[in-house]
Amino acid sequence: MPAPRSRPAAVLVLVSALAALGIGPAAGPAAAATVPTGAGSYSDTRPAGTSGPTTNTGTPVTPKVTPAAQGKPVPTNDWWSSLAFQRYGDNPYSTPMYGHPLTYQAVAGGLEIGYPTSPAIVGDGRQYEFAHKRDLTLGLTGLNSPDTRADAWSDWTVTPYWSDGTRTLRTTIGHGLPFVYARGTGGDARITTAEAPTVFADQGNVLGITVAGHHYALFAPTGTDWNVSGSTVTAGLGGKDYFSVAVLPSTDALATYRKYAYSFVTGSTVNWSYDAGTVRATYSLTTEAKEGTERGTLQALYRHQWLHTTDPLTPYTYVSPRGTMKVRESASFTTSQQAAATLPGLPGAGVDPARLRGYLNEVANSADPFSGAVDTYWTGKALGKLAQLVPLADQIGEGAIRDKLLGLIKGRLQDWFTAGGANEFSYDQSWKTLIGYPASYGSDTELNDHHFHYGYYVYAAAIVAQYDPAWAADSAWGAMVKTLVRDTANPSRTDSAFPFLRGFDVYAGHSWASGHQGFAAGNNQESSSESTNLSAALVLWGSATGDTSLRDLGTYLLTTEGEAVAQYWFDADQQVFPGSFQHDTVGMVWGSGAAYSTWWTANPEEIHGINVLPVTGGSLQLAGRKDAVRRNIAEMERENGGPAVEWRDILWEFQSLADPGAAKAKWDAGNAGYTPEAGESKAHTYHWLTALDTLGAPDATVTGSIPTSAVFLKGTTRTYVAHNHGTTARTVTFSDGKSLTVPARSTATGTGTGSTDPGPGPGPSTGNTFQLRTGGTLTTATGATAGSDTIASAQGANHDGTPNRPLVYEARNVNGTLRPGGSTAFRLQVDAGTVVGLGQQARISYDLTGDGTFDRTETYQYFATDPVTGWEEYNQTRGLKSATGTLGDLRGGTVRLEVWSAIGNGDSRLQTGTDRSVLVIPYD
Repeated sequence: MPAPRSRPAAVLVLVSALAALGIGPAAGPAAAATVPTGAGSYSDTRPAGTSGPTTNTGTPVTPKVTPAAQGKPVPTNDWWSSLAFQRYGDNPYSTPMYGHPLTYQAVAGGLEIGYPTSPAIVGDGRQYEFAHKRDLTLGLTGLNSPDTRADAWSDWTVTPYWSDGTRTLRTTIGHGLPFVYARGTGGDARITTAEAPTVFADQGNVLGITVAGHHYALFAPTGTDWNVSGSTVTAGLGGKDYFSVAVLPSTDALATYRKYAYSFVTGSTVNWSYDAGTVRATYSLTTEAKEGTERGTLQALYRHQWLHTTDPLTPYTYVSPRGTMKVRESASFTTSQQAAATLPGLPGAGVDPARLRGYLNEVANSADPFSGAVDTYWTGKALGKLAQLVPLADQIGEGAIRDKLLGLIKGRLQDWFTAGGANEFSYDQSWKTLIGYPASYGSDTELNDHHFHYGYYVYAAAIVAQYDPAWAADSAWGAMVKTLVRDTANPSRTDSAFPFLRGFDVYAGHSWASGHQGFAAGNNQESSSESTNLSAALVLWGSATGDTSLRDLGTYLLTTEGEAVAQYWFDADQQVFPGSFQHDTVGMVWGSGAAYSTWWTANPEEIHGINVLPVTGGSLQLAGRKDAVRRNIAEMERENGGPAVEWRDILWEFQSLADPGAAKAKWDAGNAGYTPEAGESKAHTYHWLTALDTLGAPDATVTGSIPTSAVFLKGTTRTYVAHNHGTTARTVTFSDGKSLTVPARSTATGTGTGSTDPGPGPGPSTGNTFQLRTGGTLTTATGATAGSDTIASAQGANHDGTPNRPLVYEARNVNGTLRPGGSTAFRLQVDAGTVVGLGQQARISYDLTGDGTFDRTETYQYFATDPVTGWEEYNQTRGLKSATGTLGDLRGGTVRLEVWSAIGNGDSRLQTGTDRSVLVIPYD
């Protein structure tokens, strides 16, 4: 490792102070090639022979922005980044951008707009996509711009800009926006459609048209008029400069959408908070009234959002690659979730110290603990592997091994955190980013994967900080850690050196990996688990250094992305993937859909494992949907033709989150003859599997009052775990009433059954009759407003007896005594509208202890609805089709109702919110 460069003490103090305040590299060019940061440094000049961002032919590129945006940190790795990053030299506009429900592509004449509603299955059935297909192009008469540039942006909206010297056009687009807001000069508003439109409403300055089966509303200033000529629709703007277009969920929504057509969205902001086990986030739009005084708007919520809001929603919905989007009539909404758990390491329950010591020594004493790693990614993997082992050595009193591991980690981090050696970080002034060299996987030329790579560094630094706080001080090496954090997950919108949350898309709920987004399918993310690894690292680093704001940011990111991963990678509720896509999980999510694949292999073990690794105390959130874990493992083994071989340790650890005993049995049978995955070790795998086999799987229904706490459940016994990074003892309380005193800088455990916790669904049962609520809950509460949920079409296939994209409703933590001779009853109001040949089917499942395993499942014969509009009643008298398991008393149990289309080729509806749609369980 090169020795740190000498520098005046006054400079050290100043730089450390700036880092502590969140002020980074100067907005203008730095005077020196080396920028001191605490005890470390980075360079403002790339190492000789290396590249920064380039086109696909190797030509250097700078951000493609307007003068108004010049010098502002560009949020690369976003859903719209191709506007600013010209990856392909022959396309100065953009590649398709997936805002959902709308899709967009910038072209010379303006903005292409589409609303894909029918998925295509491609790649031998391995990918589904709702690809961008132009319904219309929004522009100005005569507009022929040489390029499109980013003019302004906010948390999930962006404003593309066109100019040909005579005409200028700005449009504001964003996630969840059914509107496109346009401002133009030098020409009339012009809409060109992909085919001659059908006009369903003509109100002068408001025109309703249907194109390719999709309904749009065009809004020009009051006093103007739209004119239709073939596939061209124009309107003079009457001296104004604004007009808008909206995609309508139905033609009868026109009046509602007209109300907000002139309330132009000007920005978007998310604000989050963490309090005693709960994460709340408020998503707000700012608007400007172009006409009248209306300042509200409409926004479509993704599934991971509407599942966790109690804010009222309209009956309007949209199709998207992420499942149904539901419309909110307001400029803001708030979500509330139980916080994801994060631990520095699992407790050592059941572990044989001698056996663990042997495994630890294999790593600590190996000839090359870093396995030859030289670039940012593989170095990060090696750092993560070593960091996982530090708390394990400490648990069994092996201070010498612990300190040796810490020394290895510190040495390699300090090497990278010091400019001028064989590896270093370099700041790119044009792109406002920190690039590590040697780079890998396009982290330099394409700005890919920074959150994947640097997350390992932050995680390793957090483990060091847990044992050596002085090392993590800003005056020491903490300032460099914070600089990596600011590059990947900057919480500041006013930092002139780095963009806000670079790769994390707050509205989509997850990160994106590509820096340029230069694909026809939009942006993508493969390893969602390496993204959440960064979030867990922020929790641990913030906890270890006393930075509660950074800790809370990490908790918000981990909790939010955890739900997005469950829905969009693992299809946990079986409500997102199209029925024609025959996979239970995907390796990659794209803007247009998702794929059962990876970038480098079609091996099922790696397709399934890439969204699990690295397995750490930040992986516990994967246990929230145990049935999805089981489906995932079962599919891997089907596709693989048997159990895992290459990444068996990763997949054993994943399985242990749902079925610890089964996973431990696989380890016992096969631990002698395998090579650990590159970021794993036998020490960590043995410890992980043994601990969960002893403690039980993570219990996500109970949360602690600090993020570094977790609960495990085996049978009816819960084990409560919390780590206190502070210097004084503290009491951690859990949502079921249990409390735990945790000494300073220690982990504590306790056992008990606790009291009943309401969990993420309705509260404990106080009766045996449950109403359905939109959003997926069963509740004994009454007095709600009637609503309905859409039962997805069977798409012409036969799903009799097998749930396919079901509506899922649950009540958790239900207690009841089984009534002798009792049986399940239900009455469900369903309606197929005027569609013929549909059949709805119900399944009721009972998890008697809430451990994630359903002990009794009852599937009923489907109900053939008539093609006459109006509700019909489907009830248990249709008869059982099949039943498995046996009923018993409910003790903190879960009751689940699933309803799906068994047959047919159309959607139907299920009534919610009334006592006409209920489930009655045979319990007192």
